[in-house]
Amino acid sequence: MAYLLQQLLNAVPVASLYACLAFGYAIAFGVTRRPDISFGALVALAGQICLLFVDYGWGRLYLILPAALLLGVLAGFVYALMVGWTSARYVMLPLHRRSANSVIVASLGLVILISEGARLALDTRSLWLPPLWQGQIVLAEMDGFTIGFSAIQLIHSALLVALVLAGQLILTRSRAGRLWQSVCQDAFAARLLGVDADRVFVVSLLASATLAALAGLSATLLYGTMDFGMGLMLGFKVVLIAAAGGYFRPVHSAIGAAGIGFAETLCSAYGPMIWRDAVIMAALVFLLVLSRRERIIP
Repeated sequence: MAYLLQQLLNAVPVASLYACLAFGYAIAFGVTRRPDISFGALVALAGQICLLFVDYGWGRLYLILPAALLLGVLAGFVYALMVGWTSARYVMLPLHRRSANSVIVASLGLVILISEGARLALDTRSLWLPPLWQGQIVLAEMDGFTIGFSAIQLIHSALLVALVLAGQLILTRSRAGRLWQSVCQDAFAARLLGVDADRVFVVSLLASATLAALAGLSATLLYGTMDFGMGLMLGFKVVLIAAAGGYFRPVHSAIGAAGIGFAETLCSAYGPMIWRDAVIMAALVFLLVLSRRERIIP
């Protein structure tokens, strides 16, 4: 029982990460209506640029660790937003105007470009951060087994859950949220009513990139690194995970993704880890096939 409770606690950081990623992806999907695997590349880019600048600040500028971390976080966030805005304004928007399906192909090209650019910038090195805020917060003791969180796990989970709640509040209570919903439902009708659908499109992708950057930075600080292959893997994974709760309601997508995070952690705890991703992916595909409905997407 103690082992199960500890594994459920270990699943909270993963579930919160998946929830934030799915929420951000659903915001972008609402306006594109097409799968976009470049979202995962932005997550990885933010983490890799953070590692690069932390290494530069520590090794070249001789900054103390907190200052180097701050430099890395700011650089990763700014770079991810710059790439997100550029791809939204000059790649996705023109292509979406001409043919919505071209967004799918363009996203694959962006994944390759972003991933290879980050790899070359890091000179194909795997950089690691020192362990951060690893002090354990003990919640209970059972049969001589300590159940608890580390401080970094708690910070990571609280931050990402707060982002999802703040995003949901903006979508449901603000004018920006109403504009997003109008464009998601019918962009042509929204234009007839005076809504700048192109601006909403770009801002939505920028908001999605913001959540991707923050989630990527938080995951990098939590796990200590960000792998080069994570961009493509995260892209495919988020597309499937977000579908667990439905693409058209970001909060439902986040809840479904959180459930997948718990399932993935328990699968690792009670089964061979090497089969974890294969089992989760197969289960998601099976779930999507069973829940498939014929729907015309304009």
